[in-house]
Amino acid sequence: QVQLVESGGGLVQAGGSLRLSCTASGSIYSINAMGWYRQAPGKQRELVAVITSDGSTNHADSVKGRFTISRDNAKNTVYLQMNSLKPEDTAVYYCNAGVRTRTLRSLDLWGQGTLVTVSS
Repeated sequence: QVQLVESGGGLVQAGGSLRLSCTASGSIYSINAMGWYRQAPGKQRELVAVITSDGSTNHADSVKGRFTISRDNAKNTVYLQMNSLKPEDTAVYYCNAGVRTRTLRSLDLWGQGTLVTVSS
């Protein structure tokens, strides 16, 4: 079974920082793009940042200059460093990855979500 497990959410004051991690485990052959999405109460899920297998990144305009996505391919892990957090960053953050298993199945996986709360 292949799964994504997230960690690193929590409560932080405005202006503070958090680092989210997401690790893929199981029978993995390769991982393509990995990304972070978020969903605030009453809003649709939105893309925060994405990183390809060769390290190319794209960040949403709302987080550019504050958040940085990175990955460690040896650890099958993607990170989201979040600095200068604002109350409007409060949301459940979800990890997403395109995974090919050792049996060559292609899976679009989601993590369970981790809550980030930014207090003013």
